[in-house]
Amino acid sequence: MSRLLFIFFVAAVFATEVNTADGRPGFLYTRSRGRCTPQFWSSEREEWPRMAPQSSLVSRIFGSRALERYDISLTLLQAMERNEDDSNNVFSSLMKQSAAALLNSYAREGFPYSAWEVKTLVIQALVSERAAAVQAHKFSSANEGCT
Repeated sequence: MSRLLFIFFVAAVFATEVNTADGRPGFLYTRSRGRCTPQFWSSEREEWPRMAPQSSLVSRIFGSRALERYDISLTLLQAMERNEDDSNNVFSSLMKQSAAALLNSYAREGFPYSAWEVKTLVIQALVSERAAAVQAHKFSSANEGCT
């Protein structure tokens, strides 16, 4: 049994050293993140659209209604950098996914929402936790499905 575990461990170590097509180390099981997710946009691997720079305040982008739920100094970048531990707070999840959806609406041709739709849907979703959770899920699906 211990010999089998040792062989499995050695195989796993060698599997992690296999290079991927882009030259970075690969892993046996990796989960790729799309180019439209909050994680992608917060990694700063791509320049943000000029209409919504990283330092944009959530309250300025989404209007005064956002001040009821979010800190006045919260930026789009900060909203997307929030951990998934904030999943208990549906409004945090809404803003994380909304910020990515807004950037995608500007930067990704064919994204299912326009910028004004994202802003309007966010304002409408701020009325209740249920509405926020439903809209956050819709934006999350659009962000994950976009290319």
